[in-house]
Amino acid sequence: MKEFVPFGKIKRHCNVDVIVTEKIDGTNAQINITEDREVIAGSRNRYITTDNDNFGFARWVDENKEELIKLGVGTHYGEWWGSGIQRKYGLVNGDKRFSLFNTARWSKWHPECCSLVPVLWNGSIDDLNTNKIMQDLKDHGSYAVDGFMNPEGIVIYFTEIDRYLKKTFENDKGKWTSNKKDSK
Repeated sequence: MKEFVPFGKIKRHCNVDVIVTEKIDGTNAQINITEDREVIAGSRNRYITTDNDNFGFARWVDENKEELIKLGVGTHYGEWWGSGIQRKYGLVNGDKRFSLFNTARWSKWHPECCSLVPVLWNGSIDDLNTNKIMQDLKDHGSYAVDGFMNPEGIVIYFTEIDRYLKKTFENDKGKWTSNKKDSK
């Protein structure tokens, strides 16, 4: 007999908080700080080095490691963006930036060599109006670089369940796939 697979519990909708940030179009990056104070650069899928770099991020991490070590032990995720990467945001002459994703943790202080992804809205999911936030972003342009009028979209972070969703101006349908096949 086929093994029984139960349907998982459905979490109850409650008045959870969300943080909406601008989705910056660059390349996903991470900085790992070990207990031994080693600073390691990474991309979305792998560790990188100055010899096997990702748009100069490993070199930047190496050049700023004394400041980055202040992030503390752990993995710190963000976006590496600017000159030569995706939308470029009007930045030239090699001007690239690293913006941390965890705005709640780093809003009061972060290393000077880093920035934060811009927070566009935060509050209860019951009050969330993504259409208004997207329209405001389209009308204003990027909050990461004033005057850049082609922002990518937004990221919605659900604080209680530690999950992200993105909504973009272009190709917003995404690639919804499922490994599960419903049987009838």
